[in-house]
Order: sequence, then structure tokens, then C-alpha cells
Amino acid sequence: MGWSNAFGLISKVQGRPLHYRFAKKQRHRANDLIARSSLISNDPVLDPSGFDWTAKLARNWEAIRDEALAIYRHRDAIPPLREISPDHRRIMGDNSWRSFFLIGYGIRAEQNIARAPRTAALLQGIPGLNSAFFSILAPGSVIVPHRGVTKAFITAHLGLVVPKDRENLWMRVDEQRVHWREGEWLIFDDTYEHEVRNDTDETRIVLLCQVERPLRAPGSWVASALMNYVRRSAFVQEAKDNLASWETAYAKAERGDT
Repeated sequence: MGWSNAFGLISKVQGRPLHYRFAKKQRHRANDLIARSSLISNDPVLDPSGFDWTAKLARNWEAIRDEALAIYRHRDAIPPLREISPDHRRIMGDNSWRSFFLIGYGIRAEQNIARAPRTAALLQGIPGLNSAFFSILAPGSVIVPHRGVTKAFITAHLGLVVPKDRENLWMRVDEQRVHWREGEWLIFDDTYEHEVRNDTDETRIVLLCQVERPLRAPGSWVASALMNYVRRSAFVQEAKDNLASWETAYAKAERGDT
């Protein structure tokens, strides 16, 4: 799960402009073209070994986990994803899904990056990285079934903190139920319907990366045009402003300010 519901928020911020409505109507045609141009499988769940960049991060997962846990000490100052990206309110009704952003749609959160320098350095080895954040799911969390908008991205989770009762923490992608493991990647196409449940009494933390799907033309042209549109949109600018406010709040929590 990441920021793949961009068009939904663009509609709210910009009042459903004509070009948005046209793009939304054409998204299925665009996704079909992207799928035909894909250099990797279009399956719902993908094999991590098919991506050269996964191994190095997996070897260093404990260093990444330690930075995430240090950040998690101030958990109440980590923003709920629904506060950074209000479009996510339709799939998460409370604040139990929190996200500590390092990169969002190519925009670097420099204060946050300074708190996770080892992770940030490792992320530089991921080609086509669009977004990266520590995704924190509280006990009892439910993310309702939903779909991402574009096949231009794949979503990758590196397990960092996984509850012992692993069977009661799961994600369904299409018809496949999958589970996280510490130090291992779970990679999927979020345009398939997916949902998440944490029916345990422990918190789950993963490093979530949204990565450009390897494409040949003409799908690569469509994906590039889509991303250029989104990155200039009010959606990204509002999320950037929201993130800046939460960075300030986190700094205050670190200092012990009230």
C-alpha cells in the first residue's frame, strides 16, 4: 500500500476538473497498455528474487529495523497516513496505520531522512524509487478491500517487526493470502484488490517502497506522462505541506516539547 490512490485526492482538491475525469475514465485502457509493455510478470504477487535491488536491503534489514524502532519511540508523533494523504480515509477509518515518510513521490523529507541515514543510503540502490516510508500497523487494524489506480508502480514491503502470531496478520492480494516475515520482501501489484488485517496484539512495521514498474515503450511513455501529471498536482503539494507539519511535530516530540 502506498500513494497509489492519487487520482482520488486530485478530484477532491481540484473539484474533478475535466482533464482529471478524462484521465480516470482512461485508466483501465492505460493499465492494459502498461501491462502489455511490462518487462516483469503481471501476477498479483511477484517473486522478490526477480529484482536485483532486493538482496542488499534484505541483508541489512536489522540496521533498517533499528532505525525504524528508534523513530517508533515517538509513535504518537508519527502521522497517520490518512493525515498525510486524506484520500486514504476511505480505506482506514482511524489512526491505526501510521507512516514515517522518507520519500514521497520523489520528494525527500530531509528531516526524516536524517533520522534514518542508513536506510536512506540503502534506498539509493533502488532504481525508479517513487516513495519510501516506514509503514506501522497497530494491533487490531483493518485496511478494507481497495485497489490502486495505476500499474505504473509495484509495491514492496520489507518486513522489520512482525508479530509472533503471524497467521493472524495477513494481506489478501486478489485471491492469494500472504504473510510478512522479518528480513524478507513481499512484492505485489496493488491494482489487484487487496486488504490487510492485523488480528494480533502486536504492532507490524515494514519498510514500504513504491517502485516504477520496468516497462518498454509505449507503456513507459504513458507511465511517465502520468507521473509528470501527478507530481505537479495539488495532491502532491498538499501531501508535501502535511508532511512538513508532521516533521515539525516529530521534532518537538524528540525535544520533549509540549
